[in-house]
Amino acid sequence: MKAMIFAAGKGTRLGKITDKIPKALLSINGKSALQIAVEKAAGYGFDDIIVNIHHHPDLMIKEIKKLRAEGFRIEVSDETENLLETGGGLYKARWFFNDNCPFLLYNVDIISDLNLASMYDFHSKYNPVATLAVMKRKDNRYFMTGNNGILGGWCNTETGEEIITVRSEKMEKVAFTGIHIADPLIFNYMSEGVYSMTELYLRISAEKDICTYLYDGLWHDIGTRESLEAAGGRY
Repeated sequence: MKAMIFAAGKGTRLGKITDKIPKALLSINGKSALQIAVEKAAGYGFDDIIVNIHHHPDLMIKEIKKLRAEGFRIEVSDETENLLETGGGLYKARWFFNDNCPFLLYNVDIISDLNLASMYDFHSKYNPVATLAVMKRKDNRYFMTGNNGILGGWCNTETGEEIITVRSEKMEKVAFTGIHIADPLIFNYMSEGVYSMTELYLRISAEKDICTYLYDGLWHDIGTRESLEAAGGRY
């Protein structure tokens, strides 16, 4: 099965830490975040992987070559000239997903014990355009779900911004984990450009089902200094 690891981000929330090293190569308990994500995906059978790169591309290529030497199959989607965000990045890499099977999308800054096999089975059972792993945790940006956990909106509790695409009598706020499974059908709703997967999912949800998969377990976003340290990171 195939997977894309989003690893092109600049890691601006980490401040000067990422001036000399990309976020994807920060060390957590002796392994780079990229290696952890690759091992996680491959361990569940998502062993044909593409990684997008932008920040410190030479260092990223060096790490990818090391992982290839260890037996991992990894392709590169080069965004060195233009950082495309997650949505634009996936569209640029669409050539890779040519087997007509659902695929994994995984943010490189996420450390999690989520069972990807169970999530994949859930996605296959309901066959939506995409399934998003979500948690009931404190955040300032939430996806909003209605009946049966179907995506129906998004909100930012700090700014008060709210987008409703499918209104339900009772809407629940859930936080995205940065882990998702998508059907190749998703490319029918995409185009070239710079945009996030969040924007894309909200747009699709007005027409087609986007499912959520509720998860309660170990989860770290190493995108901040505090969360990096909590995950056992070094810099």
